[in-house]
Amino acid sequence: MTAVPVPRRIDVVTAVHAPSAPFLADAYKSLCAQELPDGWEWHWIIQEDGFSEAVRPHVPDDPRVSFHQGRPGGPGVARTMALAYATGSYVKVLDADDQLTLGALARDLALLEADPALGWATSRVLDLLPDGSTAGFDADPEDGPLAKGVVFDFWKANNYRAQVHPATLFIRRDLLFALGGWMALPASEDTGLLLALNAVSPGYFTRDYGLLYRKWEGQATAQTTHTDEAERDARMAVIEARTHAMADWEGR
Repeated sequence: MTAVPVPRRIDVVTAVHAPSAPFLADAYKSLCAQELPDGWEWHWIIQEDGFSEAVRPHVPDDPRVSFHQGRPGGPGVARTMALAYATGSYVKVLDADDQLTLGALARDLALLEADPALGWATSRVLDLLPDGSTAGFDADPEDGPLAKGVVFDFWKANNYRAQVHPATLFIRRDLLFALGGWMALPASEDTGLLLALNAVSPGYFTRDYGLLYRKWEGQATAQTTHTDEAERDARMAVIEARTHAMADWEGR
């Protein structure tokens, strides 16, 4: 039986809700500025977390862009539902209020195409501040491979803060499906995915900036619910237990 070839496509997955919809225009501009090797293309899958009339007017009229809606469940659920329309070799995360830097997709693609052992890649982030200025960090790891378990060890030793940013993830599609997509958590679902990826597969961190991470009052991490101590402890406990279980299972 002849295997069906996987399209040479990067599926860019974006969860969106009404307050963040106006930022889609900037995200789209950053996608259009990406240059890929001959034969490769991107497909932008925009998944609304809910049903409203507020998002669709901001969706670009472009055959490379598809828009879908579903009952609300948070960004992790929206991104996972978007995977129903992902058919390419790779999946790239792009939050609705963020922007890719020039060359980000091509760099990620080159890393994973060159090394089949790598399951995922991340990159540096610049905060995009409300006045349009940017701010970086001085504690990013060195450029290079990330062995299995190192992201979890750092996260555990540093008050549940990873040394690489899950909003920059570029992932092999088959691996993402094997892990079940994003965690069913009200927040930190992307960190949960990052640690699961690190439990079962080596990754790569590049010190080239790959994302402009918008800071604004409507972002999920700026809400008081995000820092509720009881919920945060519960989220971290679930993420930690899952990561341990996956690492133990991988080691059998």
